[in-house]
Amino acid sequence: MPAQILDGKKIAAEVRAEVKEEVSRLKAEGINPGLAVVLVGEDPASQVYVRNKHRACEEVGIYSEVHRLPAATSQAELLKLIDKLNKDPKIHGILVQLPLPDHIDEKKVIDAIALEKDVDGFSPANVGNLVIGDKCFYPCTPHGCMVLLEKAGIDPKGKKAVVVGRSNIVGKPVAMMLLARHATVTICHSRTRDLAAECRQADILIAAVGKPELITGDMIKEGAVVIDVGINRVGEKKLVGDVHFESAAQKAGWITPVPGGVGPMTIAMLLKNTVEAARR
Repeated sequence: MPAQILDGKKIAAEVRAEVKEEVSRLKAEGINPGLAVVLVGEDPASQVYVRNKHRACEEVGIYSEVHRLPAATSQAELLKLIDKLNKDPKIHGILVQLPLPDHIDEKKVIDAIALEKDVDGFSPANVGNLVIGDKCFYPCTPHGCMVLLEKAGIDPKGKKAVVVGRSNIVGKPVAMMLLARHATVTICHSRTRDLAAECRQADILIAAVGKPELITGDMIKEGAVVIDVGINRVGEKKLVGDVHFESAAQKAGWITPVPGGVGPMTIAMLLKNTVEAARR
């Protein structure tokens, strides 16, 4: 029996509707949630992401401003802008779109964002709080994965979860979030021996490695939940995930499509974090 689809578009729309209601409540209290997005350079994918985030803010009533800086912007100039936004009372969340040009130290930029405005959840303090289980802003993509599970009624407790990918943006934080929900977690990566065998043990499989269709149906446990974080362009127009959808869908119990799975959830969770920052 083919897998049920974990529809990220539908669930993200539900989250956005909840956020819109919360924005209305905050505005009634005199608080207008505000997000500043900073884009350095002309990366086409980044421009699309920033445009989508700005549009999503407008839809739910969040004040949004976009700072577009040339690729030649110096690190000092970027840090000066972040300092200004840190002090701006109408801005509750700051997001610096990654990747940054090579001459800018990404870590220094992330470290410069005030903890209470780090709605991307990338700062060392937020990451540390995530690991020890303290209050923090969850990174948006991993949080989106967890909300997909929650909305589908899938409880990670006692389940075997396998995360393919160990990035700071997705792999590591989603592993910590699954662990916090009492899953038994394995993190796989490029040096994992027999990746297929590891994947076949997973009740919940999260693919976030950035390799087109790396995970095929014969690597999926019957009835597993498969969340595909990957977005890879193949050829001129085709977008595929890290999972070979057609073969995996024949084995999985639940699966996310690409596009339309995790992607919409990432922006929805950014909106949610921004509102939470304003509430705090």
